[in-house]
Amino acid sequence: MLATLLASIASGEALDALKRLRLTAILYAIAGLSGLCGIGFLIGAGFIAAADRWGTFEASIGFGIGFITLACLILLVQKLVSSAQAKRAARRRSLDATALAGTAAIALLPALLARKGALGALGLPLLGALGYAIYRENRKPGQPPKRDPE
Repeated sequence: MLATLLASIASGEALDALKRLRLTAILYAIAGLSGLCGIGFLIGAGFIAAADRWGTFEASIGFGIGFITLACLILLVQKLVSSAQAKRAARRRSLDATALAGTAAIALLPALLARKGALGALGLPLLGALGYAIYRENRKPGQPPKRDPE
């Protein structure tokens, strides 16, 4: 893969790709600006039609309220989406930390059990904690712990 990259740089293929990328970016920017201008003219035409029908002042008030409402809706949706993403990221970090701790405990377990006296002093509590972590990971959220029938 490195040889292919070096060969493409040596042959000038990378420079050609960079030029094509720059041209594509410029064309997309021009297309975006043209689209924004078109939207601006459509809004202007809507304003003119509203001004002819209801008057200039009323059309200005209506368009102002409409754009303020649109801005508030956009901010509300963004806040809801970002809070959901933050919760998802926190949950993912928690699961990653749990998995990392479990992996570290399993990786260290043979070294701890190989020592003399480690089984009683450190091994059994570690095994208990590992078992509890596995139980917690496999239990469904909100599921009550199982009780023995009497």
